[in-house]
Amino acid sequence: MNNHRQQSRSRSSSPEFSPLNFGEDFAPLPEYKPPGDAALDFSGLLDEPLKLHEDLSAGCGGQLWPAGLLLAKHMLRCHREELQTARVLELGAGGGIVGLTIAKGCRIDQPLYITDMKDMEPLMQHNIGLNQLDDRVKARILNWGEPLSEEILEFKPDIVLAADCVYFEPAFPLLLQTLKDLLALTPTATVFFCFKKRRRADMQFIKAARKTFRMTEIQDEDKPIYSRENLFLYALTRK
Repeated sequence: MNNHRQQSRSRSSSPEFSPLNFGEDFAPLPEYKPPGDAALDFSGLLDEPLKLHEDLSAGCGGQLWPAGLLLAKHMLRCHREELQTARVLELGAGGGIVGLTIAKGCRIDQPLYITDMKDMEPLMQHNIGLNQLDDRVKARILNWGEPLSEEILEFKPDIVLAADCVYFEPAFPLLLQTLKDLLALTPTATVFFCFKKRRRADMQFIKAARKTFRMTEIQDEDKPIYSRENLFLYALTRK
């Protein structure tokens, strides 16, 4: 396995990056809980709750993280109409909360892609089936820093979702490269980017992103609440 491949396995359960083996330099995880199903209606924004299976056995992306919940709610509340005709792709989807929420709560005309590493593919597929969204959502492997697949190149996403993707410093340049590739593919695309600041190093990613993209903080109505939890919500576009 080459160095880039090793770095891109930032959500894996390998000995180097076990979700239960963080040192002081890494972000603390939510309290561990055994595998199980959650039901979410986002304060009534979904007519029928989203079902999401959580399972940490394949990596820390298998559990609900706060930025995913925030971004999913924001997209439902503020972007339903534009999402109907959008080509949507989620990066680092884990269980797929943001993409699946959109697929369940918005009338999307295009297939929607949720992507992560190979270890997370079974969980993504499981949650697609759990919500009977097999005809609307596709789970695909997308390793940050690697060339985009032909399928994604042909799809040309114009809405990219990234929630809680900033937490493992060696993966920062890989994530930046993938964001650059996606915005080069579709120069008019928007990346909705949400993260929770846990370490000083997280802001190094934001500093690098500001140099690379046009980065606008989103003024969501819940900002007075989530900002107290060090959660940030941005729109990224090409300079």
